[in-house]
Amino acid sequence: MNYSTLKKTVALSFVAALAVGMAKAQTTDAPMTTSSSTTSAKVFGGRGQYNTFSLGANVGIVSPFLGIGGTNDFTDFKAELGYGLSLRDQLAHSFGLQLDVHGGKVAGDNSSAPGGVKNGVKSFETKFWSGTLSGTVNVATIDYIRRKNAVNFFITGGAGLLWYNPTYVRTNGSTVDYKAVLGRDVKELIIPVGAGVKFRLSDALALNLGYTVNFLDADNLDGVWANGPSNKDKYSYGYGGLEYTFGPKSKPNLDWVNPVAMMYDELYDAELRREVAALKGRVSNVESAVNDLKKDSDGDGVSDQFDKCPNTPAGTVVDGAGCEIHFPKVDTTRAATATAPAASAYSNIQFDFDSSVLRTSSYPVLDATSADLRSSSSSVTLNGYASSEGTAAHNLRLSKDRANSVKTYLVNSGVDAKRIKVKGYGETHPIADNSTEEGRVLNRRVEFKK
Repeated sequence: MNYSTLKKTVALSFVAALAVGMAKAQTTDAPMTTSSSTTSAKVFGGRGQYNTFSLGANVGIVSPFLGIGGTNDFTDFKAELGYGLSLRDQLAHSFGLQLDVHGGKVAGDNSSAPGGVKNGVKSFETKFWSGTLSGTVNVATIDYIRRKNAVNFFITGGAGLLWYNPTYVRTNGSTVDYKAVLGRDVKELIIPVGAGVKFRLSDALALNLGYTVNFLDADNLDGVWANGPSNKDKYSYGYGGLEYTFGPKSKPNLDWVNPVAMMYDELYDAELRREVAALKGRVSNVESAVNDLKKDSDGDGVSDQFDKCPNTPAGTVVDGAGCEIHFPKVDTTRAATATAPAASAYSNIQFDFDSSVLRTSSYPVLDATSADLRSSSSSVTLNGYASSEGTAAHNLRLSKDRANSVKTYLVNSGVDAKRIKVKGYGETHPIADNSTEEGRVLNRRVEFKK
């Protein structure tokens, strides 16, 4: 079979495969509006739920001329056969790494030049092998309305090595073979840049059509340096091929995943919606609990959760436990001439049962103590105590809380916190009999020690 017949056969095969691919792309998948997804994979689920490794084979036409133009050392090219194998790992929905091995032949002549000769050369022919690593990016699709993409457009770019052996024919008909002269093939850096379109024949099988421009870091691919050392040679490769993706049928091919459709399915997944509904219920319960904590039925400023005297009349002055504060009656006939005795600084601060909330009746003593501390710059130790009800550990914590309540008041009134020490003694060191209520009331206290 001559090259002309081979080229026609390859071209007809490409056309037939392309027609099959386009037919499959138009008929295999339902639109995205279908009610159920064909896969349980999730767009945020990681690569482990997909098939990602693909092996491909391709064949095509190699030419020293580029579709983007440029200079050449020969006036005409001969279409020669190229072929290759590829191994790709799809790292993401739109990006993969691909290893390519190509072989073939690139050739040209000066048949259009005067006398069929240019720069003393009639024609050249170069056999080559290349190995490259490239990044492959899926840049577009025409199937966003479908759950699986069926047509992807891609671009590639990478680098590798080219092994080749140029031969060329001189004006006198003699042939120069580089390998015979050098004793080895020539090896140079190659930069492949390409684009193409991929048709899904099935979830595992695809038809690829592409065009790659290969830039060479040398000027001897065609055997001559006709335009000087700065003129780098290049060649193009137009190809078609099949690609097979390995993996179990239960996993989708990451190359064909439609993230838009998958995200739609994932957001409307029944289980996810149930989880969201449950989360809303928990948030509602928390909001109800917070509202209950803030609820103050009698409007005395103390929430129901901590109000020990509920249903106090409106306008009643209450302490931190929500109980009415009883002020001593004042003889109004003597009020004009008599003054109340000043509160005694450093007097014991009393507390209600199982409480560390300051009573309002303690404020005058605390204010007097604060004034003295601020004027004298002295330090003080706050010793907290509790009555004997409850466990010793609980009473120890309660006594410390009571001492800290006094400290907080004094610090907020202007006393330097560094001058106040806090100690808790729990139910130890009682000053009254814990067997009586009167004695227990006196033992619920904070003492000042200067």
